[in-house]
Amino acid sequence: MKVKKLTLHNYRNYRDLKLQFDKNIHIFLGENAQGKTNIIEAIYYAAMGHSHRTNTDLDLIRWDEKEGFVQLDFERLDVENQLKFHFSQEKKKSIIYNGQTIKQKDLIGAINVVLFSPEDLFLIKGSPAGRRRFLDIEISQASPAYYHELTKYTHIVAQRNMLLKKIRERRAKSDMLDNWDPQLEKSAAIIVHKRLDAVKKLNMLANLMHRRISTNRESLEITYEINGIENGMTGEFISWYNSKLKESREVDILRGSTSIGPHRDDMVLNVNQINLRSFGSQGQQRTGVLALKLAELEFIKSETGEYPVLLLDDVMSELDAARREQLLLFIQKKRIQTFITATDQAYFPKGKVGQYHIVSAGTIVG
Repeated sequence: MKVKKLTLHNYRNYRDLKLQFDKNIHIFLGENAQGKTNIIEAIYYAAMGHSHRTNTDLDLIRWDEKEGFVQLDFERLDVENQLKFHFSQEKKKSIIYNGQTIKQKDLIGAINVVLFSPEDLFLIKGSPAGRRRFLDIEISQASPAYYHELTKYTHIVAQRNMLLKKIRERRAKSDMLDNWDPQLEKSAAIIVHKRLDAVKKLNMLANLMHRRISTNRESLEITYEINGIENGMTGEFISWYNSKLKESREVDILRGSTSIGPHRDDMVLNVNQINLRSFGSQGQQRTGVLALKLAELEFIKSETGEYPVLLLDDVMSELDAARREQLLLFIQKKRIQTFITATDQAYFPKGKVGQYHIVSAGTIVG
């Protein structure tokens, strides 16, 4: 999987920009606030249909303009493809894939990317929501069907929560939950089964990466933690969810929210059988995140047949020299197309690493 060309018009601080890529590694160097991350963001947006920095598409349009676009030409399994996104202050965003207008839900999986940014260094010690998001993005890119199921499940939970609030306020009867709970149980079981399978594979891959980075001093174990599960549970997840939803119904009504389901689960990481979130050092946590990201690349490759495009946004300054070296060695060995932003060339070895692009005030040289 390779990005061949990126075209921007009235995007962030770029009025018109065309970049062609024929190398595996591209490094964008420059001071802060010059437009380096905007390049990473545009590629990520083309893959996911949303920015990792803002929830509002209008923020992407150059401040003095009414419309703009992002166009990404890429190669997947030796086939040329093109994605184009039109933004407007007055119209709804449009997505055009190989000349055909598509919906957001049909975009996921067209091109796969893995993003590693400074915020990801808080993945382990942050909230469970961040780890669930990591897992969902990873699986969705490899399986668009999972993304559709997750969207469906999110809608069911939102509708159920609205009903719970109405029941609490005596504007609806509790037996109306019988219409939503069977749908939730079925969808939840599908999602959890897929997550368990993914974590099983991710655990093996991440442990291999972690042992390499730690020079075989530490072992990483990743497990999926289902909220409310009892030790020794037997039977199908659908029947288990059915039982738990009935058991928690009164509490759910009082709270106005659904307390059981994959939206409450977590992913737990242990190093040498010690919980990394609670007891791991900062260095161990960063090694864990790096191993997790490298494992994500291998996971998507195993599921799709190609490595995804790797986006490294200002993480070189956050990693020590040893971890930077391990990361670059892995990228070069696997020949993964990678886009890197950095403020200092000193973060990279003196030998030829890739193609350097100098970024200054919305212009790029090189």
